[in-house]
Amino acid sequence: MTESTPVDWELARTLAYQAGLAAAGGAEDVPLGEADGRTLSEPLRTLTDLPAFPTSSIDGWAVRGTGPWRPVGRVLAGGTPAPLAEDGTCVEIATGAMVPEHTTALVRIEDSVTGADGRVSGEPRNGPVPDGRMPGEEARLGEELFPAGTPVDPAVIGVAATCGYESLSVRAVPRAALLVFGDELLTSGTPGAGRVRDSLGPQVPAWLRRYGASVGTVTGPVKDTLDAHLDAIRSALDTADLVCTTGGTMNGPVDHLHPALAELGATYLVNTVAVRPGFPMLLARVPGPDGRPRFLAGLPGNPQSAVIALVTLVAPLLAGLQGRALPPLPSVLAGAPVAGRGGFTHLALAALDTTGRTATPVGHVGSAMLRGLANAHGFAVVRPGVQVAAGDPVPFLPLPLTPGERP
Repeated sequence: MTESTPVDWELARTLAYQAGLAAAGGAEDVPLGEADGRTLSEPLRTLTDLPAFPTSSIDGWAVRGTGPWRPVGRVLAGGTPAPLAEDGTCVEIATGAMVPEHTTALVRIEDSVTGADGRVSGEPRNGPVPDGRMPGEEARLGEELFPAGTPVDPAVIGVAATCGYESLSVRAVPRAALLVFGDELLTSGTPGAGRVRDSLGPQVPAWLRRYGASVGTVTGPVKDTLDAHLDAIRSALDTADLVCTTGGTMNGPVDHLHPALAELGATYLVNTVAVRPGFPMLLARVPGPDGRPRFLAGLPGNPQSAVIALVTLVAPLLAGLQGRALPPLPSVLAGAPVAGRGGFTHLALAALDTTGRTATPVGHVGSAMLRGLANAHGFAVVRPGVQVAAGDPVPFLPLPLTPGERP
């Protein structure tokens, strides 16, 4: 079947996400140093209290009873001190060192004086041990710190190391491949004589990686024949969980994607989406050679439309395949009017101001243009039948940009 009523944009995102979540990959243990960017496959729980023992947060003295105190030793970080055995004694203590048993107060070095007899006088600050870190102050043994589905970043890795983990259980990385369709495409040189330079082959793999996939083969341009399409898709499906194709999503004389999917026994999850730009996009489930489902995302050939298909269908699918939540769309204020597109959702390229609270449409946003995309932070989402005025709240779909880019 190649005919389809366009699917509502929000529904299309949900269908793609649910399909990915149902096919999420298994778990594997990876060393902490290799876990950045992965996704927790199980909750991260503490292995001890945090801190695991009482710790000094100052350089100074651990004292027992009232002063002045007689020094009886020194405690450095990494050591296990003997208890303070009697009142009127103290030990010199360093930041990060374990506080001895029977300590009644900590006195900062700057708040203390050592007399001629060697005894220490001083006043602790408010509270019994205000300059110490108590066991379980941050978390208790067995407490869930992060749920399954949490994206792993350097801070999560740091917490895991603090707990005592050497590795993390994470979801498998979805494997992606890209097939570029179109005899009119050039892979080098400048466009001319009826041929255009392929811009999707170089950029789509980078978007896929930013959404969490590993990218294997990039093939194309694939010849505009059904046999060539079938051979390329079958080859990509041998190693990829997701195959993205560019071009051929309509039903023109050299559009062979729909016939190829029929030949492969594919099932459409989404076949055309009620969104502008980007209308002729699709997502299909394809039987894999090992019995596991594979997915094929058909991206339009126009570059901006292809990116809109990526953010609409591929990003939610990859979130599901990694066991992550589908991120909600933040609300921003429109910096200028944004036109609607009748019964279609309009994804309008927009740039955020320095506060990140106001999104203003950018120029050069034709389906075949990329200049606007390169100047945008994401898309203002204008729902069907809506006209957005300057100052109106509007949902915003961010692009996966590296922090610090495009100020």
